[in-house]
Amino acid sequence: MSKGKIGVIIEEHFDATEFKRFNEFFPEHGYEVEYISHLWGNKELKFGSNPENDIIEFHATVTTEINDVSPSDYKGIICIGAYAMDRLRYQVSVKKGQKNQAPAVEFLRKAVTENTVKLGTICHSLWLFCADPDLLKNKKVTCAHNIICDVENAGGDVVYEGDVTADLVIDGNLITGKHPGVVEEFMVAFIAEIEK
Repeated sequence: MSKGKIGVIIEEHFDATEFKRFNEFFPEHGYEVEYISHLWGNKELKFGSNPENDIIEFHATVTTEINDVSPSDYKGIICIGAYAMDRLRYQVSVKKGQKNQAPAVEFLRKAVTENTVKLGTICHSLWLFCADPDLLKNKKVTCAHNIICDVENAGGDVVYEGDVTADLVIDGNLITGKHPGVVEEFMVAFIAEIEK
């Protein structure tokens, strides 16, 4: 009996460690994992993980178009780490002064207003939130050290522990993890927040 779905937003160059553990951990705890992305008019797209030693170990075939689902379809939504979220900020045309119109950013705008849906990011995946500062303003978060400036410039309040960023931060419905090294702690916290 499924406890519900966890939607994982994904694109090319996703983090392999997170992908592997999400596919194991969440089903073990009763949750379906559904990968969602912008499919650019295709029925499906196949994305590869970041290469390790020039080998792309994991692939994800995605059939769920982000424009066709609602955040309320899920118990929680996670933006997978690595460079995938940067790719999802892309918009074909831009206008000066106009907010980012990429489908994944539009989806996040809806998701942050859903009080019952938990949102999660690890490592670089706060990049997707940085596409619209209204998504991050005054939120306490953690992230990879190399995107601190992006997150702080977008209005996020990065939490530090000494001379490093915190491993895990929970602020309302937003659960953020520092990097894939804390994926276990992140997943446990994410489910705990869902099941509160």
